[in-house]
Amino acid sequence: MCDYSLHAGVATRPAKVGDKLVSKRFPNSITRGFGDVGEPQVAVCLRPGTELAFDQDVEIDYGFGRLLARVGIGKIPQRVARFRQINLDRYDTHHDALEFPNGRVVLVTRLCEGLRATVLQLPAGVHEKHDGHAEHQGVASRRQPLSA
Repeated sequence: MCDYSLHAGVATRPAKVGDKLVSKRFPNSITRGFGDVGEPQVAVCLRPGTELAFDQDVEIDYGFGRLLARVGIGKIPQRVARFRQINLDRYDTHHDALEFPNGRVVLVTRLCEGLRATVLQLPAGVHEKHDGHAEHQGVASRRQPLSA
């Protein structure tokens, strides 16, 4: 749910519908994740199935920052994604990932810093309480496919 905050002592909170997020690196962590635009020191944890809409095409960092994305390498011409976790059987690797409508899956830690996104929808069975925090409901509903 929050690879980047588990061992680094980063303050966290669950995502809410409408949250404005930014991809970033957190203090004392070598990985990237999502922070609230208004509270950048707080990691926003996403649950598998959370849907995001990015303000621009997503840029992937292959170790050269945005250099390659500027020439088209590492740029995904997609602006919506669904959060998921991968490689859960391996404890020594990152699990937080985004799946795009074209089927491509990218680790969150590979996102370029500074990408802005909005939480469109929480996964089935997660609803916001009156205080704005998400809570899990035991009843799951059918999900509509992610659209481009």
